[in-house]
Amino acid sequence: MPDHLHVYAGTAGHSAWFSEDGGRQWVHPNSHSGMYLEARVWSFASHPSEPETLWAGTDMGLFKWHEPTARWASVALPSPNPSDVWVVAVHPADPKILWIGTRPAGCMVSQDGGNTWRSFSVPGLQSFSTINMGATRVTQIAFDPLDPQAVWITVEIGGIFFSPDGGTTWQARDQGLVSCDVHGIALVDVPQPATSASATQRLMYATTNRGLHVSTDRGEHWSFVKLDSPWQYTRSIVQRADHTGVMFLTNGNGPPGDDGKLLISTDHGQHWQPVDLPGRINSTVWTVATHPSNPQQLFTCTNLGQVFESTDGGHHWQRLHHEFGELRALHWRPLPSGIRQQAHSITQRPLP
Repeated sequence: MPDHLHVYAGTAGHSAWFSEDGGRQWVHPNSHSGMYLEARVWSFASHPSEPETLWAGTDMGLFKWHEPTARWASVALPSPNPSDVWVVAVHPADPKILWIGTRPAGCMVSQDGGNTWRSFSVPGLQSFSTINMGATRVTQIAFDPLDPQAVWITVEIGGIFFSPDGGTTWQARDQGLVSCDVHGIALVDVPQPATSASATQRLMYATTNRGLHVSTDRGEHWSFVKLDSPWQYTRSIVQRADHTGVMFLTNGNGPPGDDGKLLISTDHGQHWQPVDLPGRINSTVWTVATHPSNPQQLFTCTNLGQVFESTDGGHHWQRLHHEFGELRALHWRPLPSGIRQQAHSITQRPLP
């Protein structure tokens, strides 16, 4: 059966939206779908081997979507129950290994698909910041593609932490950061010439409210990278899913701001150029959604709801018709037609 391109948009106040036709039409699951209609959705995650399941991190906890029945189910978490789940990440090697990052900043892992959970104690991880007089929050969880036990977390107003052993021990990795208000991270392995002693060089990138940083020693030290942009605020840094050296960096004049840029690199992040997003950009460009099933298919969005699509790997973009309010998460995946939603009666009328 042919696959259908499903896109998911997480909003800050109008829950999750779904498109079964690549973003042309959107539906908003109603109150019978299991998630509060005005929830704030911060993160999505899925695994190709489990197409029936989608995970969402929200301000009301963790939710699991079952595609055939079109229902959200709230996932029970251990006490003290973190009501605000900012990040959900599925381990690429095993769909049963699920990590979440919370606000106030903390981490939990499940080894059995969300049935049971273990909390981590991360030395130096602060739950409250005097800088913004509020709770810190985990903004990204990244797994090392070369080591299934190695994991990184970034914390907004809290820095970067690394665990070499699946969360048992942790190390702070923030030396050299201009700001510890960290939004995202990317681990990039650059192929080296055959004459080199190593097959790859590991580069690491971190985005902050004050700019992009790079590390050449696995996060031990960071250096600021000045962008050729009117603003240094950076949000997401994303490798295209084919790992051919193409990367994307989202940039703008603050959260939400009123202008932004999408930057592209074709050499593993060593040089950046702006990409033309059609029309006037209404806020900071926020995130980029990519999938290994088709690396040429990409989506990006602004913080205030504009959505764009590329079908040529990110070199050219078109603006989609529907515009949301505030967006915080964007995700896409192909779904076999046999498990497309059967319970459309629970959704509202599709919006053009």
